[in-house]
Amino acid sequence: MQELRQQIERIADSDAKVLIMGESGVGKELVAQAIHRLSRRGQKSFVPVNCAGLPETLLESELFGHVKGSFTGAFRDKPGKLETAQQGTVFLDEIGEMTLRMQGMLLRFLETGELQKVGSDGTSVQVDVRVIAATNRDLAELISLGQFREDLFYRLNVIRVNVPPLRERREDVPLLVEHFFSHLASSGGNGHPHHITPEALDALTEYSWPGNIRELENVVERLVVARCEAIGMEELPSEVRAERGVIFRPKRERRRTIADDLFKRLTENRESFWAAVYPLYMRREMTRGNIRDLVRKGLESSHGNYRIVTRLFNIPARDYKKFMNFLRNHGCLLPFKEYR
Repeated sequence: MQELRQQIERIADSDAKVLIMGESGVGKELVAQAIHRLSRRGQKSFVPVNCAGLPETLLESELFGHVKGSFTGAFRDKPGKLETAQQGTVFLDEIGEMTLRMQGMLLRFLETGELQKVGSDGTSVQVDVRVIAATNRDLAELISLGQFREDLFYRLNVIRVNVPPLRERREDVPLLVEHFFSHLASSGGNGHPHHITPEALDALTEYSWPGNIRELENVVERLVVARCEAIGMEELPSEVRAERGVIFRPKRERRRTIADDLFKRLTENRESFWAAVYPLYMRREMTRGNIRDLVRKGLESSHGNYRIVTRLFNIPARDYKKFMNFLRNHGCLLPFKEYR
């Protein structure tokens, strides 16, 4: 939307803290990246941190860093994200999921600009970073429930940017489709489709996109993986066709499964497989069959591409082998060719 673009341009050169509000998947990180890119810090690092993707102790180390020997596995000193973003921007995604203790530590940093590493002897490091936070939660409600610090809210809420859902800015859909196609092609994807029919583009534009930009990006990625020369209505997902009344095969009602709920948490809420699924399996709160069902849904969505499955499940690229080994060791590695 033009209004959102103008707001980004107005606030980019300010060093004020920004709080980005909006539904899950609306592109809050894209907005944060745009603010950073247009700011005087644009040539420095943009460092995103998912505050919901790590337990409290790991998040503390991730943000503030740690010294050698401070805990099991701390074999060397490690700078935190706040330190590595020196003179750049730190993007704190899902800030509403932070524990009260972590909120207190973040508040102290925002007030002083000093951070203390986990296990340090009390010495602190002074850093200069711009902080942009984002959430899909109602922070006012969390404050009333005692789950979010009011003083931290006021520290973060210097400039507020409300990102509307994609259904309220349908004119952006064709531009986003072209952007995602071009991005996938330039990043070594499976090529740019030669043509998308006007009818198919209209269907994408008119779809309500409950998962917002993230859902649109996933759909475009599936179309690219399918290696279609031309994209028409038949290539679009059934839910997009159904909203226009174009249904090629009847859908049978079925009960939601554990895999359905977990898949939604991973793809719409951007929870990490390691945080949302792995602990449940290791505690035997879900079965090997549930994991297989979840992997099956990922392969169906990615047309048999395990690399894309890891992105859908919010698994870092560096953990690809770890994820595949986990599936292989627990009998959950499904043959990908069946889904291509």
